[in-house]
Amino acid sequence: MHITIRQLQVFEAVARQLSYTRAAEELHLTQPAVSMQVKQLESSVGLSLFEQLGKRVFMTQAGETMLRHAQTIMRHLATAREEMDELKGVDSGRLRIAVASTVNYFATRLLATFARLHPSVQITLDVTNRETLLQKLEDNQPDVVLMGKPPKDLDLDADAFMDNPLIMIARPDHPLSKHRSIALKELNEETFAVRESGSGTRIAMERFFDQKSFAPSATIEMTGNETIKQSVDAGLGLAIVSVHTVELELALERLIRLDIRGMPIMRRWYVGHRRGKRLSPTAQAFRQFVLDEGTRQAVA
Repeated sequence: MHITIRQLQVFEAVARQLSYTRAAEELHLTQPAVSMQVKQLESSVGLSLFEQLGKRVFMTQAGETMLRHAQTIMRHLATAREEMDELKGVDSGRLRIAVASTVNYFATRLLATFARLHPSVQITLDVTNRETLLQKLEDNQPDVVLMGKPPKDLDLDADAFMDNPLIMIARPDHPLSKHRSIALKELNEETFAVRESGSGTRIAMERFFDQKSFAPSATIEMTGNETIKQSVDAGLGLAIVSVHTVELELALERLIRLDIRGMPIMRRWYVGHRRGKRLSPTAQAFRQFVLDEGTRQAVA
């Protein structure tokens, strides 16, 4: 069999997602390119690895067997890459970082500083939502992650490095913009733009509302912080967001921070990796850099 590493990577993504479209999005390829790689692999092994019934994709028995071998090969390659990076040292390795979408607002600044200190390091940054980030951790894809508080059942070595205050934002002309110590009950008739289910911000917001026995009259679910900010700016309603996501808008006075009783909701950002994962010198250096930066900003 003449099989390439790329074919195995594409096959593994399709097998995990059970979708050519989602695999293409994950790998930043076109769907025809993904289909071609799978067909070439099937031609090499002489068996069909997937079958499509209606709109759903299923693995065949041959596909399940191939997946076990592909995952073993990918694990061995990852171990080999980590060992080679160790031999290269901090300044010659590669770094795969995954960050929650909210963290990205300051993660890029951290990366820029780290890249200036270590210009030869090859950095891959993956920005995604919390649910996908947790799946990537399960699949042992990133070296290091930056995220909100990890779930207790996740086998992760994680340390908090920075505060993450959640605030309520509104348009500058909101009727309560000049009020102080606003009670949540005064917002009974407001519409709230909220993150998707499973988002760390959404979880913290719902916990806060439950503690205050508050339920908004209407919510509109959105999948990104930029969309939420634009919606609030357009007068669609209010939102609870990380203060890090609206620093520019607050400075330009395009949005304001409402003085809500009991807020901000204090959370923390964490840097972590799979427990037991052997970090390369580069990944170890980045992890320590993030912790040091968090300490420096807390003191400043």
